This record gives sequence, structure tokens and C-alpha cells, in this order.
Amino acid sequence: MNNALLVDLYELTMAQSYLVYKKEACATFDLFIRQLPRNRAYLVFCGLEDVLHYIKNLRFSKEDLSYLKSTGMFSQEFLTYLRRFRFRGDIWGMREGEIFFANEPVLRVTASILEAQIIESFLLNTVNLQTMIASKASRVVVAARERSVYDFSLRRTHGQDAGIKVARSSYIAGFSGTSCVLAGKLYGVPIVGTMAHSFVMSFKQEIDSFLAYAHVFPERTILLVDTYETEIGIANAIAVGLRLKERGYRLQGIRLDSPDIASLSRKARRALDRAGLKGVKIFASGNLDEFKIKELLDRGSCIDSFGVGTCMGTSEDAPSLDVIYKISEVKDGSQDFLPTMKLSKGKVTYPGRKQVYRILDTQGRFVKDILGLEKEKIKGEKLLIKMVKQGRVIYRNPSLDKIRAYAAGRLSRVPWQLQQVYVRRTYPVRISRSLKRLRATLERQIKKRQSFG
Repeated sequence: MNNALLVDLYELTMAQSYLVYKKEACATFDLFIRQLPRNRAYLVFCGLEDVLHYIKNLRFSKEDLSYLKSTGMFSQEFLTYLRRFRFRGDIWGMREGEIFFANEPVLRVTASILEAQIIESFLLNTVNLQTMIASKASRVVVAARERSVYDFSLRRTHGQDAGIKVARSSYIAGFSGTSCVLAGKLYGVPIVGTMAHSFVMSFKQEIDSFLAYAHVFPERTILLVDTYETEIGIANAIAVGLRLKERGYRLQGIRLDSPDIASLSRKARRALDRAGLKGVKIFASGNLDEFKIKELLDRGSCIDSFGVGTCMGTSEDAPSLDVIYKISEVKDGSQDFLPTMKLSKGKVTYPGRKQVYRILDTQGRFVKDILGLEKEKIKGEKLLIKMVKQGRVIYRNPSLDKIRAYAAGRLSRVPWQLQQVYVRRTYPVRISRSLKRLRATLERQIKKRQSFG
């Protein structure tokens, strides 16, 4: 799909104006999250692979240009510019799967101001959805206390593309697989699935549906036991499990999708164990999220794996992020880059070309981050690395499993208090002295300029 026109109109109208008045201007933009949602002490950066693919392949087709011309809004000079358009700037970014916090740039774009402006909408759209989902999914994984969690959200996500991206993002965050077959094909995410109540209801007897499924899939039988009477369903599943055992197979598991999962899971575990089916896993699903999973496990539920759908796939408690793309420095013609900032109340930004420095303790755990200027000599990990140089993508995307492992490793370094379902602490992000001074000086200069018109 050609995504060149996946752009807000004002990006193009501004770009045409730049072409007239600031053709030689360059700028740096930062993409960051202004504030974390409630009960989020950290975020997981996701969407980088799509961003780099977009940058590498961004072109305006003949059809795109024909449509833009038909609107009557754009000059021939601007359309000619778009026909030749290639992104030729630099992009610095955090690695996909990185843990980050409020006001920290995850992407830093330095380019011609036209180029940097045109790519804004795609970057915001991509990072917003995938980071939002990865961050929600990470919380679910932590709440599950090392039990497997699977993405069952496809039918409830906000559109087809979202369903695929949710599968990838949740896998990066630590989910073990997805029900979305296309995500398996495109990304290599392990695919999983059991049966629906409709399958059970299509047979006259529940046990007949179980036997039929076990006959077709003897090596991967997981039975949904709560279509009618759950305790009878468990007994029927045990009967099928014993038949499979006689044939040299093993019943993989049963699934509970009912309101009283805690009590039913304990009854199921006792019944399975008494029948000699101790290896049979108990899966739970049904409007689950990190809050409900915590409650279930706190109540002593005997659950081995969770299927999580709507609440994760839509990030129900925080369905958007305060994702921002703001200019931080401008260069007109031959002059040097000059820092700039926004002064609106509640929306003040930090000027200049910045870097995020992470301070670790002797065990490698995160202690604090420092947002400073790029050229400052601050000890700590530099989280922004160069990924695009003069329009050429120089960063090699790791495999999905390596990104997933990186995300897990980084999360393990986050203080445990910040990983709790109900968060009462914030991670310290400090502003360097040099950046504070620059911001204060620039604020005075801007106010003085504006007051004199």
C-alpha cells in the first residue's frame, strides 16, 4: 500500500507555504508522549519497523499527484516537488521495545522542514497505536505472573490493520501468541486457537462436539467446557482426555469463559488431577485485563494461561496516548540551527537537539533518566541512536523474537514498584542544567520578541 497520502491536509498546505517562504530551511522535530495515562508508570516503544519502512519507501505516485491536483489547492511547483520527493534527512530513535517515560523523545527527526512536516501524521499514527497497545499488553503480562498470555482481540480491535498491529505489538510486549492468522503469516507471531461455543452448540450433545474435535486435532485439543453446565463440561472433557490418553495422545487443556472463573478453575483442577490428568492446562478468557487477572490470581485461581481480547486490543482504560511531534530547532539558509520552543500554557516544550541519558545502578537496574542536550557529557546510556542518515535507513531491524527479548530484558530492569497494576510512584526523569538554562533563556527571548511584534 502506498501511504504517501496518509497525511493530514495541513501538513501539505504548510509544506507548500514552506516551499514559497522557507525552501532552504531545515528543522529538528521530537516525537514524544507528554503525559502518561493513569496507572501507567512506563511505556513500551513500538512501531519503529513500520516507521523505517515508510521512510524508505515514501513516494508520491501519479495517482496521488492527480488527486492532489484535482483539489485545486496546490500549485504546479509544489506538485512537481512532490513528484520528486524523497526523504533525505536524519532520524534518531530508541530501539523498538525500549522502556521510556513522559517527555522523552522516542524519535528525533532532522531534515528539510518540508520533509519533516510531511512525515508527521504517519509517525504519530503509527507510534500512538502500537506503543499504546504494547504498553497495555506489558501490564497484562506482568499481572499474569509468568503465566502465558494470548491475544484474542482481532474481532474487537478498531479495524483490520489495528488487529494485525495489536498482534505484533502485544507479542513484543511478552504475549505468547495470537489468534490472528494473518499476523502469523506476516510477522511470524505464533498462532493459537481452540473452539467457540457455536461449535459445541452445533452438536446435539456436548461430549459429541468434544470427541469430534479431539478426533480431528488429537495433538492440540483444548475444550471449551462452559457452554452449558460447566461442571458437566469438565466431566465430559475428562472423559475425552482419558480416551486420548488411551490412544497415546494428551488433552492439552480446557478453557473457561465464564464469570466465576476463580471458583470453577479450582474445581476443574481438582477434578482433572483426581482423574490422572495433571498435565492438562486450564485456560481462562472473557473480558480479561491486568486488573481482573490480578484479582483472579490473588483469589488463588488455578489458571495456567490467559486469553485476553477487547480490553487489551483497544487499551480500554487508556485508549489513546498524548503523543506529540514538536519542532525544537530551525535553520534558515546558511545560518546555524537556532533552538525554538512552544510557550502555550500546559504545553511548553524543551528546545534544542536533545538526547535521553539513562542512569543504571551496579546491577543494571534503571535509576533515573536525564533529558539533556545532545552534546552534553552526561554519563549513562544514550537511548537515541542514528537510524536514518541522509535519507538512507542504516539501522537493521532485529527479528521479532529479538525485539521481544529486548523488551523483556529492559522491563526486568524497571523498579518493581513501577510494574504494579495499581501504580503509586513515578520514575524520575530529570532535566539537565544546560537544557534548563537554554529553556529559560529562550523563553525570555521569545516573550520579548512577541511583545515587540
